[in-house]
Amino acid sequence: MENRPLEYDYTVAKMFMFMAIVLGIVGMTIGVVLALELAFPGVNTILGSGVAEFTNFSRLRPLHTDAVAYGFTLSGIWATWYYVGQRVLKVSLKESSFLMAVAKLHFWLYVLVVAAVVVSLFAGITTSKEYAEFEWPIDIAVVVVWVLWGVSIFGLIGIRREKALYISVWYYIATFLGVAMLYLFNNMEVPTYFVSGGIGAWYHSVSMYAGTNDALVQWWFGHNAVAFVFTVPIIAMIYYFLPKESGQAVYSYKLSLLAFWGLMFVYLWAGGHHLLYSTVPDWMQTMGSIFSVILILPSWGSAINMLLTMKGEWQQVANSPLIKFMVLASTFYMFSTLEGPIQAIKSVNAIAHFTDWIVGHVHDGVLGWVAFMVIAALYHMAPRVFKREIYSKSLMNAQFWIQTLGVVLYFSSMWIAGITQGMMWRAHDEFGNLAYSFIDTVTVLHPYYTIRAVGGLLYLVGMFMWAYNMYKTATAGRAVEEAELKNASPMGA
Repeated sequence: MENRPLEYDYTVAKMFMFMAIVLGIVGMTIGVVLALELAFPGVNTILGSGVAEFTNFSRLRPLHTDAVAYGFTLSGIWATWYYVGQRVLKVSLKESSFLMAVAKLHFWLYVLVVAAVVVSLFAGITTSKEYAEFEWPIDIAVVVVWVLWGVSIFGLIGIRREKALYISVWYYIATFLGVAMLYLFNNMEVPTYFVSGGIGAWYHSVSMYAGTNDALVQWWFGHNAVAFVFTVPIIAMIYYFLPKESGQAVYSYKLSLLAFWGLMFVYLWAGGHHLLYSTVPDWMQTMGSIFSVILILPSWGSAINMLLTMKGEWQQVANSPLIKFMVLASTFYMFSTLEGPIQAIKSVNAIAHFTDWIVGHVHDGVLGWVAFMVIAALYHMAPRVFKREIYSKSLMNAQFWIQTLGVVLYFSSMWIAGITQGMMWRAHDEFGNLAYSFIDTVTVLHPYYTIRAVGGLLYLVGMFMWAYNMYKTATAGRAVEEAELKNASPMGA
């Protein structure tokens, strides 16, 4: 019986795949609307004043960031966990009715949290803390969802057949532990009750921290939400999916471990660079800058390890659109993790802070690294979970080029806009007065905001192409057995 191939259960993986596709389209559609509102403010009044209240920038912006970070990205992470976890640990969810129930509860409670987030943010109910806008009842539900995922991780590890933990599992564990710690500390809040318009708001709260302490804890969380949602689990994905798709073993397993511990020790202390030139103690600002620059080493260690995995097999990049996605994702990861530390240098930050260059940095990382990797991972999974061949590789290839063009237009326009902003804000005339008014900068930036909206729209078109290709794969692709697909070991064993 032990020699029979395991029958993995991908039920929950498929549910999270569906959520990743839907929330990715929703989040990026809202992003395009926001880009259009910034370029053409009148867009928000098209549907009338009754609707404009709910579609203005302040209501939609947290919905956009949360839908992409905690909707699209987390759904992609969990879809890959319920796929990768079973395969690298050599255990099926079918073998434990308890773990299967936990996995399904994880999904459905997550759906309820998503619904609560959408309703509350549209209603303007928010803590006003960036990336941590949810009030305390939703925070409690988020913690339960996260604990359920932890039970799934350690439950599968506990009944595994494979003794060694492949590097991807290390990164998934780090994601769970990192976010758990960060979320709990940053969202320490005291429930309050106040009456507004005759209605009692029992769900309101105030932070346990105040002033500078609140800012420090917030950006310790905010920057490390990037670390443990946009970086660590995405590395987990590429360390599994790139070797499996290419048939190449990871270039250096030792380097993957070295980079892992480097990220764990360094990333946590870089958040202070968000608070340069603020009331935060100067030594903390300096520490944030220093750790940000040091962060280049483990980040590039991971990225170079990924690219060297393709050593001697670069023709696959030309032949496979899926490998194109993953190789360019690694390249964007290198690019973004060099750009961030440069922006954290105090003299550069003096120009960059509060400008659109920061926006460009975030999006070349999220769209070029995170989203490309989630898309690639789900494309790799689709034939194996649906038992059908990818419906159209030419459509996948077209999607890659359209979205790549979209990313390039987005970050290049924001670079130019951001540096222009920074220079204009600092410019003085011969009398020491500001040379430009705020509206002068807005006028100059209009063409770049328009280009940004076009770039975002192109990327959104690619998301619809992805959704269509995945749907057709699941319903109309040629039936195929997994034995027909590449199934190399990530470690080359």
